[in-house]
Amino acid sequence: MTDRYYLGAYWTARHESDESCAHRAERLFERLGHLEPTWRQWHETGRTFKQAQERQVQTGRASFLKLFARKKNRIGDGFQYWLWAGPHPDEATAVSGFCGSSSHLQTSVCVVDLPTDGEVAGRVLTAPVLREALRAVVRCWEPAWGVVASEQYRDQVSPSSGDAGTFVGWMTYFSRQWGEVPPLPATVRVEPVEDLGTLVILTEERFTVTNPEHVRLATEVHQVLDAAGLLRAL
Repeated sequence: MTDRYYLGAYWTARHESDESCAHRAERLFERLGHLEPTWRQWHETGRTFKQAQERQVQTGRASFLKLFARKKNRIGDGFQYWLWAGPHPDEATAVSGFCGSSSHLQTSVCVVDLPTDGEVAGRVLTAPVLREALRAVVRCWEPAWGVVASEQYRDQVSPSSGDAGTFVGWMTYFSRQWGEVPPLPATVRVEPVEDLGTLVILTEERFTVTNPEHVRLATEVHQVLDAAGLLRAL
């Protein structure tokens, strides 16, 4: 079984203008570009991969303001976007998001769908790169909860299809408002993200659902965090 990985950050009920959201998005894509060369050139979608390759888009504030101005990118009082990067479909990275909404019922998100195979995956599916990617997302969007996770492990342990906040990922972020992280096993890395919250990293190796030790450790950490009241739906 091959794990598929994604990075997700989630929050609710934070009204922001298109200017504010565009500024946050600009900062995020600038920081991602420092982590992986293919993350410096982004595209919109197209009917074919060749067409999408021709739809290159800049990731500055002005470009996001144009995206947010389109009717299809407005949902209620919020704004959405979807961009991708990569040399070909199998090595593509997609970044999508919804932001700006004041609704408690509509979850704001920033999701990075990561490549599974190839040279790009070999470079980015590492603890150092994904740690910095998650930290970048946290700094730019200030979410309540975030995760770098294996879809396969998430689906095994979360029968509700991985409701945000309810499971432990390879890496898991909790904002200060979410709660204080209790002591965890010595092998688990726990570090602050400035004064915003706490990042928990299970292993410096690539977490895989087929590794019994990874699953055992994730289960142990899940139990501790759940008992502390930190694993709850957003």
